[in-house]
Amino acid sequence: MKAFVVDKYSKNGTLRLAEMPEPKLGDSDVLVEVHAAAVNLLDSKVKTGEFKLILPYRRPFILGHDVAGRVVRVGSKVRKFKLGDDVYARPRDGRIGTFAEFIAMDEADVALKPGNLSMEEAASIPLVGLTAWQALVERAKLKKG
Repeated sequence: MKAFVVDKYSKNGTLRLAEMPEPKLGDSDVLVEVHAAAVNLLDSKVKTGEFKLILPYRRPFILGHDVAGRVVRVGSKVRKFKLGDDVYARPRDGRIGTFAEFIAMDEADVALKPGNLSMEEAASIPLVGLTAWQALVERAKLKKG
C-alpha cells in the first residue's frame, strides 16, 4: 500500500511516499480503508522528533493521528463493526499511521461516522475533539447548565 513515512526526524524534511506492507489485523482490530486523514500539531511534533523519548517509533514509520474511512476487514473478536461501516478514529499511540491507504486499529479506538458529516469533516474531529474535551471537562470541570 502507499503511505507517507518518516525516515528521519527533521524540522525541514519532507515525508516520503513509500510502498509499505498492509497492516496486520489482530483479533480485536478493524482494517479501515482511509478516505480522509487530518494533519495536526501532534503530527508535526512527532515528525520533528520532539516526542521521540515518550513515543519511540521505529523508522521508517507512517505518520498520522486522525482518520475517517470504511471498514474493509474485521478481526475474529470484533463485535461493534462490520464490513462497509463508515468510521472515524484517533488510533492509540504506538499504532498511528493514518497517512496511508489502510490502517488497522483496535475496535475500542473507532466510532461510527455520523451520517451528517463528510469523511473530511469526520477526520478533522478526533484529536482536536479530545483536546477540547480534556480542556473543558477534565481541567475546567465544565458541567451541563
